[in-house]
Amino acid sequence: MTAQLIDGKAIAQKVRDEAAAEVASRTAAGKPQPTLATVLVGDRTDSAAYVSSKGKACLELGMGSISEHLPADATQEQVDALVKKLNADPKVSGILVQLPMPAHIDEERVLSLISIEKDVDGFSPINIGRLAQKGRKPLFVPCTPYGCIYLLEQAGVKIEGANAVVLGRSNIVGMPAALLLIGKNATVTVCHSRTRDLPAVVRQADILIAAIGKMEMVRGDWIKPGAAVIDVGINEKPDATKKKGYRLVGDVNFEEAVQVAGYITPVPGGVGPMTIAMLMRNTLRAAQIQNP
Repeated sequence: MTAQLIDGKAIAQKVRDEAAAEVASRTAAGKPQPTLATVLVGDRTDSAAYVSSKGKACLELGMGSISEHLPADATQEQVDALVKKLNADPKVSGILVQLPMPAHIDEERVLSLISIEKDVDGFSPINIGRLAQKGRKPLFVPCTPYGCIYLLEQAGVKIEGANAVVLGRSNIVGMPAALLLIGKNATVTVCHSRTRDLPAVVRQADILIAAIGKMEMVRGDWIKPGAAVIDVGINEKPDATKKKGYRLVGDVNFEEAVQVAGYITPVPGGVGPMTIAMLMRNTLRAAQIQNP
């Protein structure tokens, strides 16, 4: 069996095109332009690249982009004050604080300051709490898990009644992904470093979301034949044939898994493009909430 590839680039482009059309319609009607404000503290090159890509996406979709950059030695009070200023700015639809921040900054404190109506990353305890409660809906869902579920739905994978396994229990991906799957009526197992006989647990999965952060950890013989595999991992694997000296691979051994799974996302080109696409969708939703 050769798995059907779930094309994250194509699906993300569709989401972006739909958002761009809605932005154009709103601005043509005289409504405020949806605008994303990003907060970067410090000089990590990877974080700066992520922030830049988000700003570029905003401009491509006709949205506004505000980039706030504080030095690595910025105080907690300075970061807090910046978030409060953006909360109060009516031009700002959504606020994204790029993580990780320098060690001396209390990230949870900063995230808790973001207005729930501008929490386009979906990390607010209120949004996560609503996601966890039956009969309630968050204003925003964290972008990467949101993209994972959207990929499954667009591929035609049946979630209701499925046995789903989530590898990883992070606040950013694993736990929200599990809650979303439960909300779609899947039966969910969350695995982590203390899980006994991990391969055996994974083999029960009709749907596997791998977000454990370990390069090619999931082998082909871990996967149930015909399962849908969503690989969230992004790892640098040494490769002398590449100009940079490495290539990107996921948390799943793709060459092995593609021979067993029914559906699978590639790395790169799977979940990655969906994260920014869903951030754009959330930013548009924030503008719609604040200025219907």
